[in-house]
Amino acid sequence: MPATIDLLNNDPRKKSGGDASAGENSRALRHPEKAHRPDNPIQRKPEWIRVKAPGSPKYAETRSIVKENKLVTVCEEAGCPNIGECWEKKHATFMIMGDTCTRACAFCNVKTGLPEPLDANEPAYIAEAVAKLGLEHVVITSVDRDDLADGGAEHFAKVIRAIRAGSPKTTIEILTPDFLRKDGALEVVVAARPDVFNHNLETVPSKYLKVRPGARYFHSIRLLQRVKELAPSIFTKSGIMVGLGEERNEVLQLMDDLRSADVDFITIGQYLQPTKKHHAVLRFVPPDEFKGYETVAYAKGFLMVSATPLTRSSHHAGEDFARLRAARAALKGA
Repeated sequence: MPATIDLLNNDPRKKSGGDASAGENSRALRHPEKAHRPDNPIQRKPEWIRVKAPGSPKYAETRSIVKENKLVTVCEEAGCPNIGECWEKKHATFMIMGDTCTRACAFCNVKTGLPEPLDANEPAYIAEAVAKLGLEHVVITSVDRDDLADGGAEHFAKVIRAIRAGSPKTTIEILTPDFLRKDGALEVVVAARPDVFNHNLETVPSKYLKVRPGARYFHSIRLLQRVKELAPSIFTKSGIMVGLGEERNEVLQLMDDLRSADVDFITIGQYLQPTKKHHAVLRFVPPDEFKGYETVAYAKGFLMVSATPLTRSSHHAGEDFARLRAARAALKGA
């Protein structure tokens, strides 16, 4: 399995030499489908979007464990702004099935291309890292693997089972692709019984053609609904980004669509543009509007809501899971 790539300093795909074109060349190799798109200038972030640079001893320890086990994390691959905070707490979101995605979403910084074959040892590597980090709650995500007959469903199940065997007290949250046109794949993953099944809608349906062209909005809604039909005890979760040109009423309708599928938890965060070739940030949504979304989402019946500019699917996942479980217990006891 490929090791995690430090995209800022240690990307082996960069050209040798110190010329200014090296970074652009590496980005073109990482996202060849975006290479000839016009540039979208990256805007200066507002004062409410500020994070501490990573570098603490605990951050270094987490990074060392990730490297030693030859793991890929979405924290690095997607350029998550919360990596310093999360890794300092020994929280990491593991990305399975390689570092190369078969989709080409306009917002995503994960490498696009033809992936390598699956690593049969990966479930054991993941389970070992979970045990070493002493995780009470772990998040497992993946690239899209449209090249595989089952979209990687059985591999997801193997990872879940390996973690259960090595760390039986650890709760498991998965963030899956959509398994579009992969009949029976979802059932395989659900049968492995993760504690939380997360599948992100990413944006409102009117933006899918530009932002998430390889996916289908109502297929994703149906996927989440089907999880509840198969295993009502599994918590379901979905997230979106704002700042992509969506209207407020579209976000509220999306909330209704998720509740119609009995989704328990919604996350809403600010879209941040990875490079000039990615979709532009059309608006930085102020914190008070996120608070408004949170209030409305709770009113619509979500058990848990996380809506802040720096909210990401896996940010504070362990603490959020504890609150999610408590909210369900309180509802049952009412």
